[in-house]
Amino acid sequence: MHELSIASAIVQNVLEFVRTQQAQKVLVVRLAIGELTCLEPEQLQFCYRAVTKETPIEDSTLEIDRLEATVSCPHCGYDGRPKYWDDVATLQCPLCGKTVEAIAGHECAIKAIQYVN
Repeated sequence: MHELSIASAIVQNVLEFVRTQQAQKVLVVRLAIGELTCLEPEQLQFCYRAVTKETPIEDSTLEIDRLEATVSCPHCGYDGRPKYWDDVATLQCPLCGKTVEAIAGHECAIKAIQYVN
């Protein structure tokens, strides 16, 4: 479960932010997660709650913005959404069936931290 390691890294970054900004309380941490990361939002939120226990950000909320995948096909020139198999994005061109390059959808970043001083 790589959600636990991602949640731990997020918490470390937020705790560093709290120290540098001298924040009194973190209310919300907002993430941008691409659909190609294979991260499950519910599992990530569960892990976040687990690793924030007994920390200064224990009562904060993790909000996740899902980012759609975008691909580009060097073979036929297609740019757009990837082909899906059982609701999972693939790296197969929906037009010609050849391998595509991921342009967007693999992001995992903290977008915003809402806090009070």
